[in-house]
Amino acid sequence: MLSYTASLRRLTALWGSKMAAATIMSLVRQGHRQMSCMPCFGQGRSYYVDWRMLRDVKRRKMAFEYADQRLRLDALRKNKILPKELQEVASQEIAALPRDSCPVRIRNRCVLTSRPRGVVWRWRLSRIVFRHLADHAQLSGVQRAM
Repeated sequence: MLSYTASLRRLTALWGSKMAAATIMSLVRQGHRQMSCMPCFGQGRSYYVDWRMLRDVKRRKMAFEYADQRLRLDALRKNKILPKELQEVASQEIAALPRDSCPVRIRNRCVLTSRPRGVVWRWRLSRIVFRHLADHAQLSGVQRAM
């Protein structure tokens, strides 16, 4: 069993409001044990900003898994010295690979907002977030042009 302060810290981190966490803890201490500490709506917090970012991460993992196989098949398919039948077999095998294993389907996204366009590649931030953080001196080594 967690201590009161540890439980309060956990609930505060979960909901972001110390007042809501303290209210729930007081209800639990008063004997309302049937009340759950977790939200009822069934959605949990995840590491990714939205479903598009999660989809892109899955595509990146799959592209990494199939990279060697795809590279070898591409080399066979593009080699003009080999017979046409072998090139066609390699082409069919590439077509049989999962679609998300193709690196072309990967989209660079902002890690904070998941915005797909205007991403500053070095920091993986969209231009809007990058400018905001740079203006408030929250990016190391970045200075505004004067």
